[in-house]
Amino acid sequence: MYFTDRGIEELQKRRGDEEVTLEWLGDQLQAFVDTFPEFETPIERFATWLARLDDPED
Repeated sequence: MYFTDRGIEELQKRRGDEEVTLEWLGDQLQAFVDTFPEFETPIERFATWLARLDDPED
């Protein structure tokens, strides 16, 4: 298990039954980057990856 897996498992445990919109997720990611600007690049890469999941060219 990677260290980051603990955060993912906590997210699933605490919020696993909730339904959220992609707009809400985008807002939360933006708030995170506003608070922790040093994480802008990985968050942007993650958001781009999520946005292109169904794109056969990527």
